[in-house]
Amino acid sequence: MKGKVYLVGAGPGDPELLTLKALRLLRTAQAVLHDDLVAPEILRLIPASAQVHSVGKRCGKKKIMQQEIHFLMIALADSGLRVVRLKSGDPLIFGRAGEEIQALRRANIPYEIVPGVSASLGAAAVAHIPLTDRRASSALVLLTAHQAAGSEAADWSKLAGSGATLVVYMPGKNYSELSLKLQAAGLAPQTPCAILSRVTTPQQRTHLTTVDGMRSARHLPAPTLLIVGEVVRFADPASLAQNCILPTISSNRGVRLPVPMFADFPFQSSAFEKDEEPTA
Repeated sequence: MKGKVYLVGAGPGDPELLTLKALRLLRTAQAVLHDDLVAPEILRLIPASAQVHSVGKRCGKKKIMQQEIHFLMIALADSGLRVVRLKSGDPLIFGRAGEEIQALRRANIPYEIVPGVSASLGAAAVAHIPLTDRRASSALVLLTAHQAAGSEAADWSKLAGSGATLVVYMPGKNYSELSLKLQAAGLAPQTPCAILSRVTTPQQRTHLTTVDGMRSARHLPAPTLLIVGEVVRFADPASLAQNCILPTISSNRGVRLPVPMFADFPFQSSAFEKDEEPTA
């Protein structure tokens, strides 16, 4: 009998952000193929009897080609195993899930997608930034500063001019270049933004600045993402300045994770007019 492949989102790092379904599948998996960015605490939930394969590709350093990942998933499922393809964040957002789904369909392998908390949602939560707000932004755009060879780049000028909150995945190390690109797309130099690093992990860092201020911002370790837009003014400086402690995870090896956070605040939060939210 053929097995089945589950494309599972591991969330941004904190093990308690796993969905109940993701946790159940991990604890009953017979084979797991995981990305490099999946937290060690989450990998400890995998049973010792399961085959575990690290198939991560980070910063241009590829341990394994994408076609090899397809072959491995198919071979394991063909042998009758329950396979978890574990991806950081949500598998459907910049996670090559489309390519893997196509490969599984061609091989006639049963599969299921289990969504996870995306990095953008995790980052916004730790920084206390509402990604949309009726007083500041009614749209959200997710894009990446990293393009695959031969793919068509997004038109940043159209996106910036829409007034939407922009969340830039994989912004890279050259903040100055990205700042100039955003301004060339039409964003005002004083547009607030937040650079967020390793969100919901013990190493998370948050740096609040402006589009122009990015040019002199200190470099934060990858993985990072960038939130740009007026909603960043809602970030709570007092909360961000506090040290945070992640709760003990529910696993056989309960670990208490101290999370220091540091932030710079070059602008003041806007005093938006208070108003009642409509009922749902």
